[in-house]
Amino acid sequence: MNEHLPETTTAGSDALPAVVTPVDSLRNPYLAYLASLDSVESKRTMRGCLDRIARILAGRDPNGTDPETGKPDPAVLSITGENVRWHLLRYEHAIRLRELLAEQTNKQGEPWSPAYRNKHLVALRQILDQAWQLGLMSAEEKDRAVRLDPFKGTRLPAGEHLPIERVGALLAECDADAVLAGPDDETPRERARREVLRRVALRDAAIIAVLYASGVRRAELAGLALADYDPAARSLRVRGKRDKERLVYITTSAVARVEAWLTVRGREPGGLFTPFTPRGGHIRRDAQGRPAHMDGRTVGDVLNLRGEQAGVGPQAAHDFRRTFIGELLDSGVDLATAQALAGHASPTTTARYDRRPERRRREAVDQLRTPPAVPLPGVVRKRDKPPARQEDETRSRGRRSG
Repeated sequence: MNEHLPETTTAGSDALPAVVTPVDSLRNPYLAYLASLDSVESKRTMRGCLDRIARILAGRDPNGTDPETGKPDPAVLSITGENVRWHLLRYEHAIRLRELLAEQTNKQGEPWSPAYRNKHLVALRQILDQAWQLGLMSAEEKDRAVRLDPFKGTRLPAGEHLPIERVGALLAECDADAVLAGPDDETPRERARREVLRRVALRDAAIIAVLYASGVRRAELAGLALADYDPAARSLRVRGKRDKERLVYITTSAVARVEAWLTVRGREPGGLFTPFTPRGGHIRRDAQGRPAHMDGRTVGDVLNLRGEQAGVGPQAAHDFRRTFIGELLDSGVDLATAQALAGHASPTTTARYDRRPERRRREAVDQLRTPPAVPLPGVVRKRDKPPARQEDETRSRGRRSG
């Protein structure tokens, strides 16, 4: 356990030096804070932040890996924020925790970005606020503990620009599986398997086309319902961060991909893009019997699988988003329109995806010319002179021979 930090517990695990009784679940700041979040993606993100903080408090790797093997350690992963006595944190603990956050690195050994560290500070402030609201700590203790300066600094936007050829390769892999007919000697089992591949391929192609044409976040795409799709207007009603709705528009080719997928999915209410059952390849349904929604991780799995099949490696949904915004700005769309389509709260965020300033900087550097490698006239290069020690030895040999 880190020095000067209060105890944590893992509810029955001896992975920590000290085990204490967990806080009552009805007055648990961790559970209360997660319950206050509306978005499934937000719950997952902030749970991850709080669990990593809990492991840091316990003196373990925040990502739950064994430092010797680099593999996940079940004992460390069992340490979560649910069993941390958050109400014991005071200002001196919070300052120490901020210092530890500044020391964290990712799997590649690179420091956490300022934004990523600040996300953990937000989680810490919010859970201490919950501890105060639950009557577990005084307002003065809470106010002191949350008075932490944010980390300064920025990073370039995550992801990379996707060449159109790469997107085409992803779609081609889907089309290769979306064939209607097989060989004449196809067995019933092979036919059933091919039908499953076809159904999945139509869904995956629609996902890729919509991501490329709209730039929506993967959680936003996963949350789309059939009612959010308007083929006549070529629009999608998207619910973004903080439950803000916006309309985005997709191309006619993307509409065609969605319509092809709907021949499999059907037009009953429910998730627009649905997961399949592991066996049989049937559309998964929710508790009400409607087509279920995908989650963000499943969207990521789709892109990774199709990327591996296409030989371009795993793909990230954010790469589609970055490409979409960059292409809009490159084509002359004004910043306010691009901001509205991307669902950014600030135009400053959208401007970070503008590739035009970088292109101008590169063109400016291209105006420079590397000078030819020509020595100055009349200057004897040092390498042409014998070293001083060698000259002394040469003179000595000359005197001895005389």
